[in-house]
Amino acid sequence: MKISCSLLFLLALLLAPFSFAQSPAKPDPWAGLRFLAGSWEARTAGGTAGAEAIGVYSFEWELAGHLLARHSTGSACKGPQDFDCLHRDLLYIYPEGPAGALQAIYFDNEGHVIHYSVSAPQPGTAIFLSDPAQPGPQFRLRYQLAEGTMTGQFALRMPGQTDFHSYLEWSGRQK
Repeated sequence: MKISCSLLFLLALLLAPFSFAQSPAKPDPWAGLRFLAGSWEARTAGGTAGAEAIGVYSFEWELAGHLLARHSTGSACKGPQDFDCLHRDLLYIYPEGPAGALQAIYFDNEGHVIHYSVSAPQPGTAIFLSDPAQPGPQFRLRYQLAEGTMTGQFALRMPGQTDFHSYLEWSGRQK
């Protein structure tokens, strides 16, 4: 069977839009958190914990970029008797379900486990917020990058209260 050149040209012209059509771009769930990646120095700057600490924390991509993990280590600490200067913790950030809403789970050497929803309300800011419906205090963890300095705050809101109160604050630059 012989097909004419004009028929082939017409067929190619008709099919061309389909060959260049692309599925809509899926939004990057990590776009608002990419500023966290790297190793950061940390020096406590306030809060009610009453601790003075120096350390390093890092946000690293793991599992082929499907997880962002924060690891922290302290190098010097002085605090009240009830403050754990040997504190160690892990924070894993991951997209939940097909919509890709970011969630996080926190573990520490004191046995605490906190589940967070994660948002990036503006460039250079990340907010981790625990579910207020869970028993006990609600927790908020905030990171903000401005002019090369990362600041952080861990705050809590006790049941029946309306305001969060800072427990620990820190700041530092990327290593």
